[in-house]
Amino acid sequence: QVQVVESGGGLVQAGGSLRLSCVYSGRDSRTFAIGWFRQQPGKEREPVAAVSWSGESTYYEEIVAGRFTISRDKAKNTVYLQMNSLTPEDTDIYYCAAGRAEYDARVAHLVSSWGQGTQVTVSL
Repeated sequence: QVQVVESGGGLVQAGGSLRLSCVYSGRDSRTFAIGWFRQQPGKEREPVAAVSWSGESTYYEEIVAGRFTISRDKAKNTVYLQMNSLTPEDTDIYYCAAGRAEYDARVAHLVSSWGQGTQVTVSL
């Protein structure tokens, strides 16, 4: 059992940065991997990044590699997604997801729990 709540979205100018937060809780929640997905209206929810419970394994979508960084603060039960050099193509609703392993946190049908989503809008 795990619950996740994300926050930190907002409006930012192209080239700027945002940091999203995902707070997780519940029984054995600290053993779950955490991933980030994003979705535009009418499109499929797509993985962005994921990190294992230990932090040793990470995944990044090729498009965001080098610009986005996923990290864990275990003391705060929080996973962050630092997003730099943002472009209008990054405009999406971003969702936090919990999976039993890193792979399960970046494949939508394997996700155990979803957050409610936070809007990220990047202006020109």
